[in-house]
Amino acid sequence: MDKKLKLAYSTCPNDTFIFYALAHNIIDSGGLKFEIKLADVETLNQKAKAGVYDISKLSFAAIGHLIEKYALLRSGAALGRGCGPLLVAKPGFDVEQLPSKKIAVPGMWTTACMLLGLYLSIKPNSVPMPFEQIMPAVQRDEYECGVIIHEGRFTYEEYGLVSIVDLGEWWEEKTSLPVPLGGIAVRRDITSMVTRKIEHSIQSSVEYSFNHRNEADNYIKKYAQEMSSEVIRQHIDLYVNDFTLNLGKEGEEAVNTLFRMARDSKILPESNTPLFINPSRDATR
Repeated sequence: MDKKLKLAYSTCPNDTFIFYALAHNIIDSGGLKFEIKLADVETLNQKAKAGVYDISKLSFAAIGHLIEKYALLRSGAALGRGCGPLLVAKPGFDVEQLPSKKIAVPGMWTTACMLLGLYLSIKPNSVPMPFEQIMPAVQRDEYECGVIIHEGRFTYEEYGLVSIVDLGEWWEEKTSLPVPLGGIAVRRDITSMVTRKIEHSIQSSVEYSFNHRNEADNYIKKYAQEMSSEVIRQHIDLYVNDFTLNLGKEGEEAVNTLFRMARDSKILPESNTPLFINPSRDATR
C-alpha cells in the first residue's frame, strides 16, 4: 500500500509508549505507511467529526457518537480497573450539590463527561476546558469542582484538592467491568484486510514497548510536558495493560455496556452498527 494512512494519537505517556515502535519503524507494519499526528484526545475527538484521520485515538464516548463513521480496533485501547476519572473539589465540598454546580470537564465528548452524566442521571452543567487546566481552575475557585483524567489522578493533592467521587470506582461497582476510557478507531471506508494489518501493527508496537520498557523514554518525555519520570511510569502502568494488547470478550462487553447505558440515558444516539469491522478471531478474555 503506497498511500500513507493518517494516524493520530494523544501526547499522553500511555499513547506515546504504545506507538513508539510503530512511529519509529521498528516493527513490521505489513507494508503499511503512516503519517502521524499527535494532539490531546479532545482535539482528536472533534477532528474525527470531519473524518480527518484514517486511524485515531478517541474517547469511547466519541466513538459512540461516530459509530457510523469509525469502527473500534481491538488493540491500543485504554481500559482497566482503578483508573477512572475523578471528581475533585476543595475540602468540605458537599457532593449533594453536584447537580446544581457548573463542573469543569476535559471535553464534551470525553468518556469522563459521559460517566459524569451517567453518575448524576441528569445532564450535567459541564464546562469544557483542556484537561491540564481543570485542577488550577478549581484551585483558583473559578469552578467548585472538576473531572480530572490522565496524570491528574496522581497530582490533584498538590493543588489542595480532594477526590469527592471516583467515577471509575462507581462504574466498576455498578457493572463489575473494567472502565473503558479510550480506544483506537479506524474509518469504516478502510478495507477489512488493511484494518487487520493496522490492528496487528499496533499490537506488535505495544508488545515491543512491553519488552523494551525504557527504550521509549525520550519519545515519551518529549510530549509529557512537565511530568516527572515517576508520574510517567505510574501513568503507563495504570493505562497500558493486557486490554491494550487485545480488548478480549471482557473489554468488548465493557464498551458495549457503556454504549447501552449511554443510549438508554439519551447521551448517545441509537445505532445498530457493529462495533468492529472484522469479526473477532482471538477475543478470548
